[in-house]
Amino acid sequence: MGKIRLADISTRAPKELDKKDIKEKTAGILAELDELQNLLYAESRHSVLVVIQGMDGSGKDGVIRNVFGHLNPQGVTVQSFKVPTEEELAHDFLWRVHRHTPGKGVIQLFNRSHYEDILVTRVHKWCDDELAEKRIKAINDFEDLLVKNNNTHILKFYLHVSPEEQHERLSERMSDPAKMWKYNEKDFEEAKLWDIYMQMYEDCFNKCGDVPWTIVPSDQNWYKEFVIATALRDLLKGLNMQYPGLKKE
Repeated sequence: MGKIRLADISTRAPKELDKKDIKEKTAGILAELDELQNLLYAESRHSVLVVIQGMDGSGKDGVIRNVFGHLNPQGVTVQSFKVPTEEELAHDFLWRVHRHTPGKGVIQLFNRSHYEDILVTRVHKWCDDELAEKRIKAINDFEDLLVKNNNTHILKFYLHVSPEEQHERLSERMSDPAKMWKYNEKDFEEAKLWDIYMQMYEDCFNKCGDVPWTIVPSDQNWYKEFVIATALRDLLKGLNMQYPGLKKE
C-alpha cells in the first residue's frame, strides 16, 4: 500500500451514489449489526476496538450517536480522550488508554485516542520528533499486543472533512442552540493550523498502519455513517461467530 496523502482523497461521497438509497442501505446494515453485536456479546470470544479520529467538527459525536447508538448499550462503551489530567500525566502516555481497552464480547469506542499524543502534541511542539518516534513504536506494539494476545479486532477511522465544511460546522455552534454547548473559541485557532495537522495525520497513518486506517469522506454525514457501519458489519460477519448454547453445569 502506498503512502496516504489526504489531498488526494475526496472529502465527499462518490457522485454516482444516491443519498436516499445509501440511507436505506445503512438502515439495513444497522439492523444486521443488532444481531451481530448480540452474537459478539453472547459468544464472548472476541472484542472490538473502534478508534475515531478527526479534526474539530468532523462529526465524531454524530457517528457514535447515529451508528453505535442503535446497538445494545450493555455491549458498547465509549471513552473520550481529552486533555490529560495531572494523574494521567504522571504515568506513561498509554496508561490512560490501556485501562479502557475492550473486554471479551464488548465494542469499545475511542472518541479521539492514543493518537492524540503524536498529533496535537507535535503540532504544538510539546513533543519533538525523537519522542514522537518512540511513541509511534509504542503505539504499534500496543495495537499488536491487543490483536495477537487478546483477540481484539481494531478498526481505525479518520473522518476526512474539508476546511470549508469544518468552518461551516464550527460556525453553526455559535448560532444553533442545540450545538452551542460544543462551541470553543479555541477550535478556530486550531483550524488555522490545518496544514500542520494534515502533515502530522499523514505521518501517523503511514507509520502506524500495521492495523490499517480507513479514511472516511465526511463532508456528508449520510455517507460517513454508511462507510463506518459497513466496515463494522463486515468485520463482525467475518468472525463466523456462533451462539454458545446451553452452559454445562
